[in-house]
Amino acid sequence: MSIKDLFEFDIASNEFELLESEKGEPSYFGTFHDAKPKQEPKEDEEIPESIDGIKDRFKKEFHTDINSDIVTRSFYMGSKLRTMAVFVKGMSDDRLINEFILRDAMQSVKVDELTASREDIVEFCISNVFAMGESEKEKSFLKIKRGILDGKCAIFFDGAKSAVLIDARGYEKRAITPPQNEKVVRGPHEGFTENLRTNITLLRRILRVEDLVFEFRNSGGDNHLTVAIAYRKDVANETLVEEVKRRLSKVDTRLIIADGMLEQLTEKRGLSPFPQVLSTERPDRVASALMEGQVAVLLDGSPYANIMPTTLSALMTSAEDIYLRKPQGSVIRTIRFMGALLSIVTPAIILALSTFHQGLLSTEMLATLITSRVMVFVPMGFEMLFLLLVFQLIREAGLRVAGGISQAVGIIGGLILGQAAVTANLVSSVVLIVVALTGLGNFCIPDYSTQIGAVYLRLLLVMASWIGGLLGFTCVLVVIIADIARMKSFGIPFLSPFAPKTASRHPFMLRGKLKMHMRADDYMNTQEE
Repeated sequence: MSIKDLFEFDIASNEFELLESEKGEPSYFGTFHDAKPKQEPKEDEEIPESIDGIKDRFKKEFHTDINSDIVTRSFYMGSKLRTMAVFVKGMSDDRLINEFILRDAMQSVKVDELTASREDIVEFCISNVFAMGESEKEKSFLKIKRGILDGKCAIFFDGAKSAVLIDARGYEKRAITPPQNEKVVRGPHEGFTENLRTNITLLRRILRVEDLVFEFRNSGGDNHLTVAIAYRKDVANETLVEEVKRRLSKVDTRLIIADGMLEQLTEKRGLSPFPQVLSTERPDRVASALMEGQVAVLLDGSPYANIMPTTLSALMTSAEDIYLRKPQGSVIRTIRFMGALLSIVTPAIILALSTFHQGLLSTEMLATLITSRVMVFVPMGFEMLFLLLVFQLIREAGLRVAGGISQAVGIIGGLILGQAAVTANLVSSVVLIVVALTGLGNFCIPDYSTQIGAVYLRLLLVMASWIGGLLGFTCVLVVIIADIARMKSFGIPFLSPFAPKTASRHPFMLRGKLKMHMRADDYMNTQEE
C-alpha cells in the first residue's frame, strides 16, 4: 500500500460536514454577532377560534406530532361544548388536571343555560367549574404558550377568543437543605432551593409584613425563566427599585440559567475584582437585607439570591455574626479581617523585603531566609508566583473532583507536593509557609466571589513588589484603594458607611452591641427617612 492510499490523498471525503453559511471572516478575537436584530414576538396575538386551528398551531410551533411531552387533550364540556386542555407532561401535576379540571368539566354542566357568547362560558368556568386556586382569563396566545411551558394548564373553548390559564404546576423539586457554602453553628439551617415559589415561601415565613412585594418578570433570556424582584414597597428607595428594574429590562440574551449570569449582565464594572451584588443562599440574610431597604432578585432554577446594593462591609460579614454575643462576634470578625488583610499583602511585603530591602529585616530573619534558599535556583519572585498558582490549582482540583476524594487531593497537594518541592530545591520553606498562611487567610473571607477577587489583588501586588519593591507595592496598593473608594453598587459607595461617613450601627471591625433600632442604615436613603 502506498502512502497516497494510506492517508487517502486526493480522495473526496463522504463524511458529513456542517458547512459555514455566514459570510465574511471574524476578527482575530472573533466573537458572535447577529446578522439581523431579533424580532420580538407579538403579545397581542389572538387565539384561533376553532379547536382544530389551535391544534394545528400547537403542532406547528411545539411539534406535537413528534414531541410527546406536549399533551393536547380534547374533550366535551357538558357533553356539548368542544374543549381542549394543553399542558406539558412532567411540568404539570396529572392528578390535579384529572381530578379538578377534566372530571369537573366533563360533568353535566348545563352549557345551554349560559348564553350564546363563548366569553361568558370562559367566565362561568372560572367561577363555577374549575376548582383550582389560581385561574385566570387570558387572551394573548404568547402569554398562554409561556404559561404552558412554565407548567400551567391551558383550557381552550371552541369559538372563544380567550382561554383559561390554570396553575397546575407539579414538577419535582429538591427538598430544603442546609446551605452548602454558608454554614453556621448558630442560626437557621435552611437554604434556598431551585424552586422559585419555595424560596419566596421561605422569605415570607421570616418577613410577615404587608408591604413585602415580589414582582415577576421575564429574565431576558430566550428560555423565558422567571425573575422575582423582592423589596418592601414602603421602605425601599424608589430610585433604587427603578434602577434594578431598568437594568433587568435591558437583558436580552439567548440563555439565562443562574443568578451569576444576571449579575454579570446587569453590573456596571465588569472588570472589577469585587462583585457589585451580594450572592447568598441564606433566606435569613436576604430577609435582613429587605428589612434594611435593599432589593433582592431571585431567579427560578437558581438556589441563590442577589442582594443589591452591597458594600465591602457586607461582603466581609457572615450570617452568624449577628447571632453571637458581642465579645464572640468581635473576635471572629477581627480574625476574619486580619486573615483577609494578611492573605492579600503578606506575600508582596515578604517578597519586597527579601529582594530589595534586606536592611529592614533582622539578622535572624535574614539568616533564616538565606539558609532556606541556599540551593534554590529560581528567583524569589518567580518562586512566590509559582506557589500561589499551585495553591489555586490544588483548590480548584479539590472543588471539581468527587466529594469522596477531595480531601485526598488537598492532602496530596498540600503535604506531599509541598514537601517534595522543598526537598527538590524548587522552592524554599519560608516561601512555602508564607503561601500556606496566605491560603488560610483567604479562606477567612465569607463571600466566594470576594475570595477570587482577593487572588487578583494578591498577584498584582506580588508582581509590583517583584518589580519595584516597597515603592511599587505602595503605589499599586494606593491605586487599588482609590479604585475601591470610587466604586459604587447601584448608586451606593462601595466603602459605605465609612467612606463617605454615614450613620450606621455597624462598626468597621468590632461587631458592636446589639441594640434595638427602628430605622435602616443611613446610606440606604429609605423612604422612612
